[in-house]
Amino acid sequence: MPTNILMPALSPTMTEGNLAKWLKREGDVIKPGMVLAEIETDKATMEVEAVEDGRLAKIMVPAGTQGVKVNQLIAVLLAEDEKELPADFAQTALAPPANKNNAAAPVAVAAPVATAAATPPATNRIFATPLAKRVAEQAGVDLRAVQGSGPHGRIVLADVEKAKTTTPRVATNAAPAASTAPHGVNAVDYANKLGIAYEIIPNSTTRKVIAKRLTEAKQTVPHFYLSVDCELDALLELRKNLNEALDNAKLSVNDFIIKAVAMALKQVPAANASWAEEGILRYKNVDVSVAVATPSGLITPIVKQADGKNLASISTEMKDLATRAKDGKLKPEEFMGGGFTISNLGMFGIKNFQAIINPPQGCILAVGAGEPRAVVKDGQLAIATIMSCTLSVDHRVVDGAVGAEFLAAFKKLIEKPLKLLV
Repeated sequence: MPTNILMPALSPTMTEGNLAKWLKREGDVIKPGMVLAEIETDKATMEVEAVEDGRLAKIMVPAGTQGVKVNQLIAVLLAEDEKELPADFAQTALAPPANKNNAAAPVAVAAPVATAAATPPATNRIFATPLAKRVAEQAGVDLRAVQGSGPHGRIVLADVEKAKTTTPRVATNAAPAASTAPHGVNAVDYANKLGIAYEIIPNSTTRKVIAKRLTEAKQTVPHFYLSVDCELDALLELRKNLNEALDNAKLSVNDFIIKAVAMALKQVPAANASWAEEGILRYKNVDVSVAVATPSGLITPIVKQADGKNLASISTEMKDLATRAKDGKLKPEEFMGGGFTISNLGMFGIKNFQAIINPPQGCILAVGAGEPRAVVKDGQLAIATIMSCTLSVDHRVVDGAVGAEFLAAFKKLIEKPLKLLV
């Protein structure tokens, strides 16, 4: 009996993903543990392994397909003694699962959603991938005039891109928009109505998740902001001396910031918390998320139990996490979780900024660049290297006094960095 391979849920929040690449071909013999495909989730590219023996009889979703729903049928395995798929496979594939206990596994017998591999019924429905539909709508391409090149004539993104230059646009009778796009106006409609030239860069799964989460954060989380200036000269001198003494590690200023945040959270545990309707969650471990820019968007790998790690360990771990984040190779447990986030734009020369809280965390620290500034010491003007930091706070979780207490502890650790070595 054929075994259905379904789109797996590779993280608790995953609802769809992109089938980036098939690593096996139709007809290949499959053994448990073999890597079948690479799936792009909202945060990383992950491998899907087989859990059953068989032969890959049919690939239902081609490589490069975007927006594949969790539990959608993506391929079919046959047992070694089975020669070919049954003639009524298109109907039996939609039958209820034979073994519900296997439904969560990468290879499972379960009821899939309808796929492009089945011959479309004779209706007026246009068969196109979700991405092709979205881009066509944004570009004003009439899909009824587009010839699909996908399986069984399904329209894919490449067909829409080709049609942009050959297919008439869908006419609109709307009046021209105002000279400034008002809140809530679709940018594509706005540009089309005014005749503004543009190109569409399709939103990645990561970018869509970022947009959704940050919009929800600003709309539902009552932010307030606290800022502090920290003198860096003692820290920079200590960093220089340690780097000269270390053979296999080179500490960055960010490594000191991670350690200082962790120790400050240990001193002020009320800032290491999240809001829930049932009550405030105060975390027992100090797990610090660090924002890392990647080609597909922002991701926050976690330095777990950072308060108990020395600077060299934090530096080594952070370099590894950042490298694998940019390559899309992080495991879900390496970027999902954390009780507090650091966002450092100092390396770009940004003096100060206010970061958006990363729900469900209660705080995020925005770190600016260290720069020489005039300061007053003992009644005299002097020059010191100053770093401005702004704490964004969820007022439901952390009150102003607690936020100020945390920043005071953080500032003291940064300005007296020998305490970070204890």
